[in-house]
Amino acid sequence: MAQSRSMSLPNAHDAVFPIGVILILGFLWALMAAARGGDPTMEPHAFMMMGGFALGLAALVFGVFDNRFKFDSTEYDDNVIKAGVIATAFWGMVGMLVGLVIALQLAFPETFYFAELPWMGFGRLRPLHTSGVVFAFGGNMLIASSFYIVQRTCRTRLAGGIWPWFVFWGYQLFIVLAATGYLLGITASKEYAEPEWYVDIWLTIVWVAYLGVFMMTLVKRKEPHIYVANWFFLSFIVTIAMLHIVNNLAMPVSLLGAKSYSAFSGVQDAMTQWWYGHNAVGFFLTTGFLAMMYYFIPKRANRPIWSYKLSIVHFWTVIFIYIWAGPHHLHYTALPQWTQTLGMVFSVMLLMPSWGGMINGLMTLAGAFDKLRTDPVLRFLVVSVAFYGMATFEGPLMSIRYVNALSHYTEWTVGHVHSGALGWNGLISFGALYCMVPWLWKRKDLYSTRLVEWHFWLATIGILFYITAMWGAGIGEGLMWRKYNELGFLEHSFIETVEMKHLAYIIRALGGGLFLLGSMLMSFNLWMTIKGRGNAVPLDQVVPAEDLPDTPTLATV
Repeated sequence: MAQSRSMSLPNAHDAVFPIGVILILGFLWALMAAARGGDPTMEPHAFMMMGGFALGLAALVFGVFDNRFKFDSTEYDDNVIKAGVIATAFWGMVGMLVGLVIALQLAFPETFYFAELPWMGFGRLRPLHTSGVVFAFGGNMLIASSFYIVQRTCRTRLAGGIWPWFVFWGYQLFIVLAATGYLLGITASKEYAEPEWYVDIWLTIVWVAYLGVFMMTLVKRKEPHIYVANWFFLSFIVTIAMLHIVNNLAMPVSLLGAKSYSAFSGVQDAMTQWWYGHNAVGFFLTTGFLAMMYYFIPKRANRPIWSYKLSIVHFWTVIFIYIWAGPHHLHYTALPQWTQTLGMVFSVMLLMPSWGGMINGLMTLAGAFDKLRTDPVLRFLVVSVAFYGMATFEGPLMSIRYVNALSHYTEWTVGHVHSGALGWNGLISFGALYCMVPWLWKRKDLYSTRLVEWHFWLATIGILFYITAMWGAGIGEGLMWRKYNELGFLEHSFIETVEMKHLAYIIRALGGGLFLLGSMLMSFNLWMTIKGRGNAVPLDQVVPAEDLPDTPTLATV
């Protein structure tokens, strides 16, 4: 038996050489940028990259000489997922805290304006907040959950040996470089794509490695069927790679400096940017999280998907239609009208597959709706799907040209974005974290179900405060902007619209504060669960270790 087990312990040295080459080349480039670049804004990033690459090389050397790069192919690679779960909770609190700060800056500008601290200005903190919650919190959640789900649904260990760890730590380095770049004023000035060229190249390397790990895990699967969640994850990974590369095509001023210029200009640049921007929402914040919905709701409810055929129709229609919807961000601009109309039509068409997916998720609870009364984790998952349905109704509505004339550039758009980001992405991520932590650390239950209840209500009330305040402020703002007096001049000045929104800004900050407080309660609850406190008794104290399953059985495959 010992011999057969040792035979199943392949090493991961095959991955050491290419990863080592990447890290050495990165270190040498960063060293040259620090020593000979001549760009003072680049120096902090060059030293950060040198430190990150040096730590990576040290870990590789230590792992080789300490003989650590061996793994049991009969076991799931859960350590990298555990690291991803912890990173998700950490970056979530950071991103939401920055969001609360900039909300307070808008509500109380005299109190929260720091003239002597330029890196604390709204213009630098706002992209830090959006990237923090989208790419740091959401990205880590997607990577961790995709690694968890693909192993369970394929009944095989993650492919690539130590490549999943390269993906994890490489992505953390990207987050640090992007975040500090915003504070230092290093930005490409593109929405959702602010990092400069060298950070974009590093993310591309990490993302290609992520795609390779995921694809090769699917290739070596032991389950003949590819579960629908993996199709959604694959569409998210492949499309984001395409969007990222095309939108960030640029020419650097110097190969050792920070500044670059986009390969596109004028209306072509705007079209490319919003082809990227809307599909970053469509594939980063939608299809990847739909994969979570198709796994965690059936698992938590212990019910099969209501309609597997509908899930396949949902997949193909969403990925075909979503990619064409970006031009609706450019109504009433220099973009040709036929292109604007095309984006509007495809956006309206999106309502059908989106609501089909929502119905599929909700109806999975058919015969088990009573569990919503007793299981707050399932409540997170199900209410998130309701917010998904609401956001995917509101989005097509706002894409209609004449509705857009009222809503665009107003707080209504902010309310719409956050109903999706907080209600859909946030709540389903919280539910997935509450599911994964006891399963990964083999705990009987969460530390405290009561804290989950508190978190649910704090988050839900916070979202409602936020989006209703922004909806009211946005519609009022749009109506004020289109009101003319008898002489044909605008009835209201810009500052009057700002004054009108003051109370809404205060309510928005209150809602964001409640949402952040709930996230902090979740992080405490998860940490105590990991430590095995309260109800989180280790399973080997409840069930004999030899009788423990490797993972909960997958009822949906």
